[in-house]
Amino acid sequence: MKLHPALLGLLAALALAAAPSLAAPLPAQSSIHAVTVYTDRAIVTRTAPLDLAATGTVEVTFDKLPANLLDQSLQVSGRGAAQVTILDVTARAAYVDFTPNERVKAIEDEVRTLGKQRRVLDDRANVLKLQEGSLAKLESAATAAPSKDSAPRLTIEESAKLLAFLEEQRGKLTAERQTLDTQLEDLAAKVEAAQRKLNELRGAGGRSFKTVTVRLDAATAGKLDLALSYTVPGASWTPSYEARVNSNEKTVALAYYGLVRQNTGEDWKDVALTLSTARPSMGGAAPEVRPWTVDVWVPRPEPLATTFGSGGREMRMKTVSAPAAAGAVMMQAMATDAVAEKDATFATASVDQTATSASFKIAALSSVPSDNSPQKIPVTTAALAANPDYLTTPKLQPAAFLTAKVANTSEFPLLGGAMAVFLDGTFVATSALRTVMPEEKFELALGVDEGISVKHKRVKRFAEDTGLTNSGKRVTYEYLLTLQNNKKAAVRVVVADQIPVSRNEKIVVKQLAPDAKEFKPTAEGALKWTLDLKPGEKRELTVKFSLDHPNDVQVTGLEP
Repeated sequence: MKLHPALLGLLAALALAAAPSLAAPLPAQSSIHAVTVYTDRAIVTRTAPLDLAATGTVEVTFDKLPANLLDQSLQVSGRGAAQVTILDVTARAAYVDFTPNERVKAIEDEVRTLGKQRRVLDDRANVLKLQEGSLAKLESAATAAPSKDSAPRLTIEESAKLLAFLEEQRGKLTAERQTLDTQLEDLAAKVEAAQRKLNELRGAGGRSFKTVTVRLDAATAGKLDLALSYTVPGASWTPSYEARVNSNEKTVALAYYGLVRQNTGEDWKDVALTLSTARPSMGGAAPEVRPWTVDVWVPRPEPLATTFGSGGREMRMKTVSAPAAAGAVMMQAMATDAVAEKDATFATASVDQTATSASFKIAALSSVPSDNSPQKIPVTTAALAANPDYLTTPKLQPAAFLTAKVANTSEFPLLGGAMAVFLDGTFVATSALRTVMPEEKFELALGVDEGISVKHKRVKRFAEDTGLTNSGKRVTYEYLLTLQNNKKAAVRVVVADQIPVSRNEKIVVKQLAPDAKEFKPTAEGALKWTLDLKPGEKRELTVKFSLDHPNDVQVTGLEP
């Protein structure tokens, strides 16, 4: 049946009205909202506010994302007044001309400014050089033999004044030249640092980007907040600690930081930062054990000689086997006469424990530039009860090392990392902290305490012949260990020393002091004392032993 043309047009209009409209691609004006940093990567979450004016299918594009983001890590979510269905998300590489970001532009401006400063200094150096030449010409003209047409020769008094003037001017020029050289050296260092930073940022930015397209099916129009998450390499964090110990109190103020670095190609500005202890690079399952086989080794036959050319000339080709592949920072608050002084404190992150990891959600918004510089992010502070002891090995190092037995009473797992130790407000040592879980006990090495005096001295070495025919020899050693508590409080000191251990039946070692019944050494010859020293108390310990051996046996390992 043939329809009237007017009816065909009406049906087409009705069909077009009933079909969903296909909106043009919508660029997302996105910004980084949150970042979760792992030990070797980061998950970045961008948010984009959208205003969907019509229903139907719409494509939302996120432009100039890092080229090395992992496509399989893309995740999209949305929430708002508009009712939408997320259809799919795709990523494609884009190659565009490099457009410097704000950080690159700032450093380029800095390089140009430094260049202008260098030209000013160079111009001043040229002026100084001309002035030096003028002084030389003046001196030459004044001291040259007079001619018929020249001015009369200077008197002695005038010559003396001229020499003094020249010396004064040359002194000023020399001083200014030295200052100028110093400024040029400092400027050259600044230019080199700025250029190096600029090269890093240009390399990080590159020319390649990725564009992520999200297809949505909007059932109703309205506002929508769209979130896009993706994983990027080039980011990491490591734990760092500050332990502050008050020698008069049995507490340790432990400050926990995260050192965050990233070179992902995009700066993180005022983002919600989370530090995770999970290690995605380890995989989700334990590796399987493969068969471990052994066999009889059979030498491989050498390849037969191969003949090249003629005339009986041969070249033997041999195989060549390749080598086997293989704490809290405390600051006084500003105070007026009417307000009591109080110590400033750090914001504490919240911890989210899971079955296999923990996440530290940093309390304040954080900024981490994409230049691989370490950003010190406070995680938490904790006051931990500690039982301090002193350990010393005077023979190896005459010093008393403060240690503290501590229990992690916080809810935070303490990952292994570097630690700076402060004793009574003074930096004393760098140490390391092993991984400690909540409620687990551990020891903190807190460095040397100069308030405990330790000395080690050999007071005697005596050799004598033994046996009826003087066929043997005996050497006696005696050492004196002196410890003194110069602190205002009593301390406990654990002292370690040793006597030699014989590995040959012809060499006999006998412990003379301390009494072997009271202080029995270990199998390796170690001796240990536990001393409780009162304020100002001094204690002396004696270590004495003899060693017997035949004259024809040469003993090694003894002090001369």
